[in-house]
Amino acid sequence: MKFAPVQEAQDFLAANPDIEMVELFILDANGVPRGKLLHREELLAVYQSGRPLPSTILGLTLHGEDVEDSGLVWDVGDIDCRAYPLQGSLVRLPWRQIPTAAVQVSMHPVEGKPADIADPRHVLIQVIDGLKADGFHPVMACELEFYLLDAKRDANGRPQPALDADGGRPRSTQVYGLRELEQIEPFLADLYAACKAQGIPARTAISEYAPGQVEITLEHGDALLAMDQAVRYKRLVKGVAHKHGMQACFMAKPFDDLAGTGMHMHVSLADAESKNLFGSEDPAGTPLLRQSVGGMLASLLDSLLLFCPNANSYRRFQANSYAPLAPTWGCDNRTVSLRVPGGPAHTRHVEHRICGADANPYLAAAAILAGIHRGIRENIDPGAPVEGNGYAQAKELLPTDWLTSLRALERSSWARDALGHEFLGVYLKVKQAEYRQFMGEVGEQDWRWYLTQA
Repeated sequence: MKFAPVQEAQDFLAANPDIEMVELFILDANGVPRGKLLHREELLAVYQSGRPLPSTILGLTLHGEDVEDSGLVWDVGDIDCRAYPLQGSLVRLPWRQIPTAAVQVSMHPVEGKPADIADPRHVLIQVIDGLKADGFHPVMACELEFYLLDAKRDANGRPQPALDADGGRPRSTQVYGLRELEQIEPFLADLYAACKAQGIPARTAISEYAPGQVEITLEHGDALLAMDQAVRYKRLVKGVAHKHGMQACFMAKPFDDLAGTGMHMHVSLADAESKNLFGSEDPAGTPLLRQSVGGMLASLLDSLLLFCPNANSYRRFQANSYAPLAPTWGCDNRTVSLRVPGGPAHTRHVEHRICGADANPYLAAAAILAGIHRGIRENIDPGAPVEGNGYAQAKELLPTDWLTSLRALERSSWARDALGHEFLGVYLKVKQAEYRQFMGEVGEQDWRWYLTQA
């Protein structure tokens, strides 16, 4: 675990004399940033000796409620655990009215106990270290889709697409539409400028399959750094959208009649000299690539809760929607779950298409890489790649409900070994509590279906 040197904070403060406040945040298992707002003069102490955070901060539900049987509440007296800044994470937040910076922290592996076991970044580091010990250096990139919504609801109190620059509201789907991107140019200009200022390699922007839906790709690189960038990018998108009077929504399925939002993860393995070990003139890649695909497919059910962590996540799985439905793979085929894109041999990699945009990038990446390592160690054959319509050829389907995925992870001895039984112990308690709370809530859909008919 490498933390940032004090010099980094000293240099930042010298270069940014106007900064008054600093947001200190850590990412919990649900992908929610939690932390504290500090004054400028408090920053150096965080770099020198860390910052105490309560153990419960990494055992909360999506709504920020304690999970009493997580082991991080009364059992340990909600003890303070020390977190330290991550190198390169101290950046300005250009959308804030008060000159403000942000710094991401992670639990110290010794001083952060007992909450260190629930730090999702630690889980990813553990999996990456295992691959590197066997000579494999994971390379990843993240594609995150999101909706730009109006900060105001419609007349029925429902979310609606944000207004275009010309004052109209997008109503139709224009996938790859250039006018749609032109209409959000003020937002995109500020977003790209903020990404550049924060060192986030944001690249191609695409108008996606629904009104107000956008995707921006991030450049590939070292797996841990790529997921750090994805976490900070997501916060940045939300902040810039808020500045423009919009809400950036990463919910997996915000509208029943429109496309869901995914997080496509691109992954390959390199050697110590950065040579792509998946690279081959064969469209299906090297034997190592196929073993990796085999491992990801074999581990897919056990990992699904990490890719699709919420009840809403499963509404995204619909036929002919470009969202995957089955444990399938193929070459340059968008109807399968694991796609090997075309292109030059040295760019060969796997596009993992399962995750919703609501997934925690650290945990999703950890499960993907652990599956890859399993495939290599066990020499798992993925079978022949699917050609043509993968939806029509699926022999088995992924579960489309939250509880089945939760139960699969509970039963998985592979996941306990690969991701750590202590982490899973906390994570599953949180998800079990969320499931009970979600199922215990009676709302509009219940009334529409059963109020007068039952």
